[in-house]
Amino acid sequence: MSIRHGLLALLERGQMYGYQLRAAFEESTGSTWPLNIGQVYTTLNRLERDGLVRSLPEHEGGQRPYEITDAGRADLALWFATPISRADRPRDELSIKLALALTTPGVDVRSVVQTQRSATMRTLQELTRLKFASDRPEDLPWRLVLDAMVFQAEAEIRWLDHCETSLVRYRPAPPTSPTGRPGAVWHADEEARR
Repeated sequence: MSIRHGLLALLERGQMYGYQLRAAFEESTGSTWPLNIGQVYTTLNRLERDGLVRSLPEHEGGQRPYEITDAGRADLALWFATPISRADRPRDELSIKLALALTTPGVDVRSVVQTQRSATMRTLQELTRLKFASDRPEDLPWRLVLDAMVFQAEAEIRWLDHCETSLVRYRPAPPTSPTGRPGAVWHADEEARR
């Protein structure tokens, strides 16, 4: 989720200033995505520049509230109506890490998998504990976020199990040179001579 659309969704509830938006964002996500106030105001400035929100006169306490514009409502409606694509999500650092571990000499890939599995199991236990800590109806938004995190952790453990099974059958190919010839040893000075 983008901070941009999160703030637009919160402003759809009514006018708010930066600190209120930060508190409401963290409350809505069960504090699983903490924001610093600088992120909030930077995003508000961009939203205002793009005509999606407008700032209002400062209150007596010096806070400047913001409100969503019609263009902001249209952008928010489009965001809610558009499915999230896998390509829209950040790169999966864990899969990249394991792919590199397989091809980096001296790395014990099974140890990398085990270390990650242990960490993910601890995370899963903590998320499960948090999930059952409260069942008040007003906690549903953050419980849904927790559910998503639980499912992601469970899927990661299944994938790590799959990786471990695949490692049992894995037989690395002989090293190749940058030219693609198996077993050839490549030297930088060799490249310079060509």
